[in-house]
Amino acid sequence: MKKQEREGGFKANYFIFAMMFLDNIGFVANMASLVLYFMLVIHFDISGSATTTTNYLGTAFLLTLVGGFISDAYMNRLHTTLLFGVTELLGYMLLIIQSHYTKLQPLPCGESTCIHGTKALLFYASISLVALGGGGIRGAIPALGADQFNYKKPEERKHIASFFNWLLLSITVGAVVGVTFVVYVSTTVGWDIGFIISLSCAAAGLVIVALGKPYYRVRVAGESPLLRVLQVLVASVKNWRVQVPQSPDELHESTKKRERIPHTDQFRLLDKAAILPNGVDAAIASKWKVCTVTQVEEVKILTRMMPILLSTILMNTCLAQLQTLSVQQGILMDTRIGSFNVPAATIPVIPLLFMSVLIPTYEFTFVPLLRKFTGHPNGITHLQRVGVGLVLSAISMTIAGFVEVKRKHEFIHHNHKISLFWLSFHYAIFGIADMFTLVGLMEFFYREAPAGMRSLSTSFSWLSLSIGYYLSSAFVELINSITGKYTHSKLGWLEGLDMNKNHIELFYWFLAILSVLNFANYLFWANWYTYKNDVTVDEEMLIKAGQVGTDESNSQSVSTVSRN
Repeated sequence: MKKQEREGGFKANYFIFAMMFLDNIGFVANMASLVLYFMLVIHFDISGSATTTTNYLGTAFLLTLVGGFISDAYMNRLHTTLLFGVTELLGYMLLIIQSHYTKLQPLPCGESTCIHGTKALLFYASISLVALGGGGIRGAIPALGADQFNYKKPEERKHIASFFNWLLLSITVGAVVGVTFVVYVSTTVGWDIGFIISLSCAAAGLVIVALGKPYYRVRVAGESPLLRVLQVLVASVKNWRVQVPQSPDELHESTKKRERIPHTDQFRLLDKAAILPNGVDAAIASKWKVCTVTQVEEVKILTRMMPILLSTILMNTCLAQLQTLSVQQGILMDTRIGSFNVPAATIPVIPLLFMSVLIPTYEFTFVPLLRKFTGHPNGITHLQRVGVGLVLSAISMTIAGFVEVKRKHEFIHHNHKISLFWLSFHYAIFGIADMFTLVGLMEFFYREAPAGMRSLSTSFSWLSLSIGYYLSSAFVELINSITGKYTHSKLGWLEGLDMNKNHIELFYWFLAILSVLNFANYLFWANWYTYKNDVTVDEEMLIKAGQVGTDESNSQSVSTVSRN
């Protein structure tokens, strides 16, 4: 047996699960609590601390594309993870220094932002390095883990969905530790101590993932995926006036059959890139003049993915509110459990606890049950999982608005603080939504992407988060600028330092309405999407017949079944 076959599997992924557990102790703790650090230590106002947090998180998840790109084109996925892990550690070191020494912190000034000069340089350098390191890790690690299963073997391919479920569970359990223990230490003992814990856990995670090197199936970096996309676009433009042949057999294709992707009729204009000019030898032709059908199909796959990606952005805009405005709400609520004061930033532990229980329950109970009815190896398809999450996110925002109405009514009219755990209703629902959507997206992008673009493609799941956070910042600014013109105080719904005078509930309902409209948009694109058909036997239907990988005679008829 070849060494390549002896490696990989879940044994190799245990190192990855441990690494993601440890790294997310600090990363998710910061997602939950940095809004308070920005407000109480760096002295941004409410909207300033919220937009700075969402900009930071948006940048972190945007930089997953950098990690994915590098691990596809220049370095293998393990080395990419280690490189960005060291970068993250440098960022934590700078955060520790600034949070420890008060001379490096700005003084309160009563303005939207109070940090300037060298203090601002240190501040933005620290969060930028943490964002770059954390983003780069998340761009490479999901594909590294999924690579441990051979996609061409049905008995291994069926484990990919389970891998993404367990990856999310490891992230979730790490997050539970982060938003309870680390957030508590940061807000009650000291921010510097909290950052030291984050650094220590991230460093331990890097050591563990490095120790797994002998067990990994490590894919060698190949040609730049972005360069391949650009070559198709340029060749299509150069052949703009050429007529696309009726038969795809007349298009230029690779002589290596193992690397081929079957031709599809969508986006026929891109087929112009695979038209071989007259008198040109295909063996020596430049890829900027003529591309293979497989290369064109890679671009078509990415193009088909884009509407799905864009349809999930608004959900992540809603998620941003749970990590900013809802945490700020928690400060004005009763945080006591008996004699113990719960830090407001710890409230995200509620959806995380739900997810910690629901992920294994879903994997061991619901998937086998649904599989009997649907014949799908994962119970339901990737896109169906995403759709469930989108519906739940709209419900979560609706409930969040009603909770804020109750909080303000009790505080203003009765001088009474309602319990912090009123926030648990919409947090819990959104946690379930996240469980469905994030795993569905990561597996969808991994399985549909060409082999040489899988790191970049799985980064699209995080890209959706990134754009969602940026969109949140834009919505806050836009809503404030528009609504400020019509309120008596001339302040927008989310402006000022007094949350009891804001109208956060209207902002939540605004997002809920948009989420409903977005779900209708998603349904259209999910039904439109055509799955990549590069597997001769559709194991999803064979499972229903109880003959996975055994009935070769059904390959022709089964392969045409839609897997939407």
